[in-house]
Amino acid sequence: MPRPQRPEADQIAAADGLDTDTIAAVATAAGQAGIGVVRVSGPQAGRLARIVAGDVPAARVATLRRFRDADGDTIDTGLVLYFPAPNSFTGEDVVEFQGHGGPVVMQMLLRELLLHGARLARPGEFTERAFLNGKLDLAQAEAVADLIAGASEAAVRGANRSLAGEFSAKIHHLEGRIVQLRVFVEAAIDFADEDLELLESAQVSCDMDTLCSELATLREQSAQGVMLRDGIALALLGPPNVGKSSLLNALAGEERAIVTQIPGTTRDLVRVPLNIGGLPVEVVDTAGLRQTSDPVEVEGVRRAREQGSLADVVLWLSDLSAAGEADQVPVEIERDRLILVGNKVDLTDLAPGRVGADNQPPDDSCEVRISAATGAGLEALTAAVLGRVGYQSQETAFTARQRHLQALDKAMRHLRRGQTLAASEIELVAEELRLAHLALGEIVGEMTADELLGEIFGTFCVGK
Repeated sequence: MPRPQRPEADQIAAADGLDTDTIAAVATAAGQAGIGVVRVSGPQAGRLARIVAGDVPAARVATLRRFRDADGDTIDTGLVLYFPAPNSFTGEDVVEFQGHGGPVVMQMLLRELLLHGARLARPGEFTERAFLNGKLDLAQAEAVADLIAGASEAAVRGANRSLAGEFSAKIHHLEGRIVQLRVFVEAAIDFADEDLELLESAQVSCDMDTLCSELATLREQSAQGVMLRDGIALALLGPPNVGKSSLLNALAGEERAIVTQIPGTTRDLVRVPLNIGGLPVEVVDTAGLRQTSDPVEVEGVRRAREQGSLADVVLWLSDLSAAGEADQVPVEIERDRLILVGNKVDLTDLAPGRVGADNQPPDDSCEVRISAATGAGLEALTAAVLGRVGYQSQETAFTARQRHLQALDKAMRHLRRGQTLAASEIELVAEELRLAHLALGEIVGEMTADELLGEIFGTFCVGK
């Protein structure tokens, strides 16, 4: 049976004449904490503040209030913050109740708000409303989620730059350049019978080539941003007892994998998230690759090979102190994903570091010499990993997503196609420019399907 509503609630709702499309959710993480926040957004936010906290405080002033339920009993005592539209995160009236961060307290307060007309927010709905109300464009809205999920300081800084609009500004700059060219081309079509020589003076093909160069630069920067956001997978492969688990522990700076002299100790994948040069990296230790009849180890070898085919970078380890030929690298590992690592350099008279650098002789069986036991050569190894994926630590980097790269690639294809048609089919050039413009608009949400919006905001946490 529903709990009774306080008499004044119906009167206030009738007086306000507001609809019920107001959302509420716990905006802080689950679990116990010193402070918890329940957020409300929509036309009934002020009414709900009066019902639960007694009144609507002054705008943007933290005000101490007692939160009460429908029976007048105290739920909690805390701060109320009121952000009137349009000067709020969502662009709507927003109220935040900041109380003690116990999960039961938060749920009691949320239940009271739902009882009086709010509905539970969907994941990402607050940020979605900010986008729909023009407070953020789509790339900035995605940066909110990237900021929350940032796995390194560099990723957090990059997300902040995207949220501040740096990435969007670059997109809008390119859009402006395309619009200028579209205007010129459309004029050439409309006044084709007049002696304006628009196409000759505009040098359409040359202008499009310049646009393509700028777009390629942004595409490269965006690819860096994707790596900064998503990170990379780094697999450690090789025969047994070459030091894969020791290398994992050395990179992690602590004992994360069991190390013994017994071949076949590692039988399953061991995953450790790390930060290498500001780039989030998931390092995966694998079972030693060898022929074996042990069914458990056979499965471990299978998983190791599978991981080698999936990882962004594979470190193939060998033992520099062992005599004999180097073990064969599995054929499924492409050369552009592979780094040959010679371990246990401390047991030899060889120098650690990049082979072929600092006057060291080249060695086809090894690219980097290290000692997982002493840490020698690890700096050179991490530099080799970052170089293999093309990551450059930049203070100006911003986060980006795969869909951004796809849109940039689409725009590039249309520009290149238009460039080839500039000398003969000017009407088709205009169409290619239009399609390139539309592709860039997808990034910031100017031309975005509802299905894509649902997919994007569905990845957000509830309360954001």
